Amino acid sequence: MGLNDTPSGERVQIGIFGRRNAGKSTLFNALIGQEMAVVSDTLGTTTDPVKKAMELLPLGPVVFTDTPGLDDEGELGNKRITKAKEILRKIDMAVICLDIRGEEVDLEAALLSEIKERSLPFLIVLTKTDLIDDKKKAEEKKVFFMEKFSVKETELCLCGNGDGKKVQEGIIKNYTLPEERPLIADKISLGDKVVLVVPIDSAAPKGRLILPQQQVIRDILDVGGIPLVCRESELEETLSSLKNPPKMVITDSQAFGFVSKIVPQSVPLTSFSIIMARYKGDLEAQIKGAKAIEALEEGDKILIAEGCSHRRQCGDIGTVKMPAWIKNYTGKDFEYSFTSGGEYPEDLSEYKLVIHCGGCTLPIGEMRYRISHAVASEIPITNYGVFIAYLHGILDRASEIFM
Repeated sequence: MGLNDTPSGERVQIGIFGRRNAGKSTLFNALIGQEMAVVSDTLGTTTDPVKKAMELLPLGPVVFTDTPGLDDEGELGNKRITKAKEILRKIDMAVICLDIRGEEVDLEAALLSEIKERSLPFLIVLTKTDLIDDKKKAEEKKVFFMEKFSVKETELCLCGNGDGKKVQEGIIKNYTLPEERPLIADKISLGDKVVLVVPIDSAAPKGRLILPQQQVIRDILDVGGIPLVCRESELEETLSSLKNPPKMVITDSQAFGFVSKIVPQSVPLTSFSIIMARYKGDLEAQIKGAKAIEALEEGDKILIAEGCSHRRQCGDIGTVKMPAWIKNYTGKDFEYSFTSGGEYPEDLSEYKLVIHCGGCTLPIGEMRYRISHAVASEIPITNYGVFIAYLHGILDRASEIFM
């Protein structure tokens, strides 16, 4: 796997924020070592978030995102500000750029307050220090801003034009790597055989496995487990060929009904999507969310959200299969909305239920934001695998190894 082959959702997401002409794009280019973002004295040069993946040791794989100015103006400017704030919910760390010559800090203070509220690590960068000849004055300004923001010395640094290395060091000092999050490795021991059921249908990408399947296989291999991969049509033969029952069976959620009839009750059964629900979010909240289907009334509105963007096909799980399964289970007609990629409504009040994909392509911060936002809004939220298991009456069985 090459440097940039690490999935975006598994990288440390670092967002760069600040006013127009605060030096964000200059810093972005310095951090990545490339002239990727357009730099100009003209206000509002950065109109859309610009991203770059790279390796920042010892953090490992990261994504830097340059954002539009928080003080943009007009109707278009407000849309740019919204885009910048959307990045805030996706990141693991924030870098706030502030022109050292400035005095107003209301926007930066409000941003910092939100960052602290989310318990995100941050670094305040006083930019354009090369434009101040008096080093003593620059240090005085540093103390001024430290007091203004009530931050520690390590959380604020001075940066001249192109001085990316100093900021990289500040990022490394202020970011603490989170604890390792196992997918399934904590449930497997050396030598355990795990059967993975991978349907190959029109929705399967040509010539490769989808990301959760790849990640689970790697997780099993990392602890010395033995992954055995088959289609659902070969599952019965695969199980009968084993001298002893496998440690567990993991299936694509769409095949839950078929697979659950074949796998003996004595063998633990779960799905890739349920594994992702635990890995990237709150599994208990999503189990509770699945049961909310029982209270829905005819005509209620359901949001079906996917983290990736792809061309919808005739048998698409989100827009075709999910509504059909719901209709078959409830006998009721509901109103549906569908979102994909970075598109996700801030206001969920019109919905009675949110059904989300596993979020394998989304940064963990974004996925957890979507779940916590729904919970805080008192809107039930679940994910594909959890919900499908519930509809098939096997949710208790499919989630018991994690409870």
